[in-house]
Amino acid sequence: MGIEKVQKSWYNTYRLIVKKGEEPMLNAINILGALSVGAIVGLSVGGAVLLALIVTMIIVVPMKLWFQALVSNAHVSMHKLIGMKMRKVDVKLIVPQYITARKAGVKLTVDELETHYMAGGDVARVVKALVAAHSANIDLSVNQAKAIDLAGRDVYMAVRTSVVPQIIETDEISAVAKDGIELLVKAKVTVMSNMNLQISGANEETILARVGEGIVTTVGSMDNHKMILESPELISSTILEKGLDRGTAYEIVSVDIADIDIGRNIGAKLEIDRAEADKQIAQARAEEKKAMAIAAEQEMKARVQEMKALVVKAEADVPRALAEALRKGKVSAEEYYNMQNIQADTSMRNSISEKNNPTTAGGKPPRP
Repeated sequence: MGIEKVQKSWYNTYRLIVKKGEEPMLNAINILGALSVGAIVGLSVGGAVLLALIVTMIIVVPMKLWFQALVSNAHVSMHKLIGMKMRKVDVKLIVPQYITARKAGVKLTVDELETHYMAGGDVARVVKALVAAHSANIDLSVNQAKAIDLAGRDVYMAVRTSVVPQIIETDEISAVAKDGIELLVKAKVTVMSNMNLQISGANEETILARVGEGIVTTVGSMDNHKMILESPELISSTILEKGLDRGTAYEIVSVDIADIDIGRNIGAKLEIDRAEADKQIAQARAEEKKAMAIAAEQEMKARVQEMKALVVKAEADVPRALAEALRKGKVSAEEYYNMQNIQADTSMRNSISEKNNPTTAGGKPPRP
């Protein structure tokens, strides 16, 4: 019913326009009215499909980036862009970096940038390094730049240091000459990148450690610290002659002594410490001898007490022996009383002598 209404509508419209009697024209109009419905339906379906394709292309394919690459003479095909989007690669990063590299004359492909991105590398840093190396005529391949970046080093700074040398300043390094004087040395080391050893070579910390070792060795070999103060270049020449940059990612261009200060007199301090140690050893030995003497004195006192005990024991036996002698008649009574008188006289004399001796009377000498 809907189709018939549309046909009647077309027929009535054109019938009003065309004059009566023009039958051929009416037949054509009738045919056109019959065909127009199918054409409209077909055009509607085709238009919808075309619109859907256009919308899909706009959503899936970044047309702006594709056109930008096309006019920049760095063409990237649509299927490659669609593939990157399907692999969740940031096309807004890859395409502009690819355009930058191609405009700078660097030969690389979109696939190389895409694989580096998927490996977790810094695409922008790598492209920046390649452009800088190409401009400075430094031999740096794409694979080498990607490897340096994935190794954790800053590939752009490596290229930049190859063009403009980098200055590394050491901390204050303590070194002692043979005369015992300490010198506090600061040095500035100028280095350039060694691109062939950026992956496996040692870093800045190794350079600083080796320079510190060279400073300590040079100062320590001098008989007098004044030789270093007069000629600081002795340190620089010694370090450069030793080739301390072997196996590192840098080449030492120059070593300049920034500052030298005089520190402590280490030799004198060591002598004082040695004398103090000897003093403590002598005191320990003296204390040991003193302890031994005190022990010997105590031993002698113990022996004296032992001998006194023997004397007391012997004295205890005297009355018993005297009584035995009197009983047996070996000692007369007169002899016994004479002996008692002698003992009493001796005790009296001892008592008088003790009173007259100030050192034994109370143990204190008289006041002057």
